[in-house]
Amino acid sequence: MSSSVDGLADRPGHALVGVVRMPASGGSPVRTITRRVLFALLALVVTVVVVYLGREGYRDANGAAQGLSLVDCLYYATVSLTATGYGDIVPVTTAARLVNVLVVTPIRVLFLILLVGTTLELLTERSRQSFKIQRWRSKVRDHVVVVGYGTKGRAAVVTLLGEGVEPSQIVVVDTTKAALEAAGSRGLVTVTGSGTRSDVLRVAGVPKARAIVVATNRDDTAVLVTLTARELAPKAQIVVSVREAENEHLLRQSGADQVVVSSETAGRLLGMATSTPSVVAMVEDLLTPDVGLAIAEREVEDGEVGGSPRHLSDIVLGVVRNGVLHRVDAPEADAIETGDRLLYVKKVTPA
Repeated sequence: MSSSVDGLADRPGHALVGVVRMPASGGSPVRTITRRVLFALLALVVTVVVVYLGREGYRDANGAAQGLSLVDCLYYATVSLTATGYGDIVPVTTAARLVNVLVVTPIRVLFLILLVGTTLELLTERSRQSFKIQRWRSKVRDHVVVVGYGTKGRAAVVTLLGEGVEPSQIVVVDTTKAALEAAGSRGLVTVTGSGTRSDVLRVAGVPKARAIVVATNRDDTAVLVTLTARELAPKAQIVVSVREAENEHLLRQSGADQVVVSSETAGRLLGMATSTPSVVAMVEDLLTPDVGLAIAEREVEDGEVGGSPRHLSDIVLGVVRNGVLHRVDAPEADAIETGDRLLYVKKVTPA
């Protein structure tokens, strides 16, 4: 958990291409190719016009004494722009030259697009990724790092997005290619590597993050990730999911602020579903931030100070004071104080 072994966190942006993946800007490949073809056609038309206006200055080696026709100019432009040049076999009749213009040249251009264009696209994309990575690393702060993009990590990201967090403010760390591609399709920044390594977490910007979500599949991995993350970010909010309740104290000792025991939580919901399925449905509704009802937190308004949270129009569940949550029926929550935050049930209006 000390400094990185291979200096990954100290590498420049171009050396992190493949490790850090910035979200694609979006855009249809068909649209991109169509735009390139249109530009090529525009260049061809301009060249034909230029050659045709100055056609008296051109000579046809095959004996055309009256100057170049429009077809001759078109032929000259196509073989010039495609860098074909003149060989020992050249079309000399008008029909042959039309075939060369309408059939051979488009196939030649298509070949150039597929061969040279693809190579240039890869080089351009790598340069673009390097620039984006360098700019992102210089600006990223107060973001959320999600370590592990399995079922729990994806659900956490969906919740964050539902609460209004921008995709650019979420960084996913995982070792699985499919998981990283799924995260990238949501517009998230992804980092390839294990969250137990400090250099990987540094690349993900953990020292500047406001929160770290640890959603690994193994409890022992979660402990190592939490220890590493806490060392790098002493003030960040670290939330960890574990399978077994017996490991909860290890996570808290490792520096976790909140620990969610996934097996017990799921077990309680399963038990409740056998007798009170409507309660489970309501809990699911409250935990889903983008539809129906949701649990949220807000600041206290000036007119609410001194009053009882039970008398507000909102359904208040608790009062957060100095970082400590007091249930609405606790004596500490009898009167609202300046600086308090209210945990309440809000109605979510679909976008």
